[in-house]
Amino acid sequence: MEDRVIIITAPSGAGKTTLVKLLLEKNKNLAFSVSACTRGRRENEIEGKDYYFIDSATFQNKILEDAFIEYEEVYPGNYYGTLKTEIENLWVNNKIVVFDIDVQGAMRIKRKLKEKALSIFIKPPSKEILIKRLKDRKTETDEMIQRRIDKADKELDYVMRFDYCVVNDSLELAYAELEGIVHKFIDKHIV
Repeated sequence: MEDRVIIITAPSGAGKTTLVKLLLEKNKNLAFSVSACTRGRRENEIEGKDYYFIDSATFQNKILEDAFIEYEEVYPGNYYGTLKTEIENLWVNNKIVVFDIDVQGAMRIKRKLKEKALSIFIKPPSKEILIKRLKDRKTETDEMIQRRIDKADKELDYVMRFDYCVVNDSLELAYAELEGIVHKFIDKHIV
């Protein structure tokens, strides 16, 4: 199972993080890849568990050191990336790495790892529901929410480039579909 990855992506508010947490809780051979980012930590986030929160200068130095398998400036001034050491440490422990990542990062990892990577797009049932979910979070300003909505419109154009698409209309049904896809991928690669 070494060097396999599962990439899960979605527009903000589609329920990707909730689905990933459920997947990790119920599948002990999977391990979460913690991304690095330069944005501020939200109240409920834990350093090293949700993200590695680093300043822009440190992030830029790591880019120069080629320390990332992928990185991107997701929003102006906010960089996100996956450290190579994070993935390598999980593979050494015979885990399948799970990414909860944006669309561009997902596509970069899929291009690099090809058949070793399973890519899944989590899609909201509608734009209206996505907007409601973003507003219900109450973690961002109206301007930030609008940026996420604009970005979601662009990200939805990439759905067909992923191995699978799961519509998250019902968390229970979306999770059942996601878990089935993941187990099929794991079983296919067990020798």
